[in-house]
Amino acid sequence: MNSELIFKYFSKLTEKQKEQFTQLGELYPYWNERINVISRKDMENFYVHHVLHSLAIGKIIQFKDFTEVMDAGTGGGFPGIPLAILFPDVSFYLVDSIGKKIKVVNEVASALDLKNVEAEQIRMEQVERTFDFIISRAVTYLPDFMRWTGYKFHQKSFNRLKNGILYLKGGDIKEELSAVKRFKTRTFNLDKQFEEDFFETKKLVHVFK
Repeated sequence: MNSELIFKYFSKLTEKQKEQFTQLGELYPYWNERINVISRKDMENFYVHHVLHSLAIGKIIQFKDFTEVMDAGTGGGFPGIPLAILFPDVSFYLVDSIGKKIKVVNEVASALDLKNVEAEQIRMEQVERTFDFIISRAVTYLPDFMRWTGYKFHQKSFNRLKNGILYLKGGDIKEELSAVKRFKTRTFNLDKQFEEDFFETKKLVHVFK
């Protein structure tokens, strides 16, 4: 595991951000041994499969300061934690229904001194706040995800992309996109952003009104 991969694709990081991304490679193995949030077989690919994959959102949109983002079904903190490092002036609200996973998120955020992260054990559909963007890494079938979160955006957009959902997904997603009603969608192929084979079939879906 090597944070240099992150620095290769994000060349304008501050020294503090570089230190935080490097710390991820120490914190997650430690916590994963205690509370399993990442497949142990996958830890050797931690920076590609989890950190860089999360940061793909930051290649498609550079969130403006004061943007409010909910990471729905964050698991151990992906994509929210890497994005919170990348965008220190953006507010991230990370939610998951499993308390042990939120414990890991809180411990990691505290160790990294991430003041822009709030984490809560709650089901995404029970959240009563609204946000500029809702982000997630393919936690479920996209139309179901839309049913639970598709009404939680602020009405007024001020980023380059319209407020909505940013959904990291792999494989063939045509059927899921065709089942999303009342919304517009745009798909970004991540193999245009990263050269690693892992990204060959990975996409970011933007769902908006």
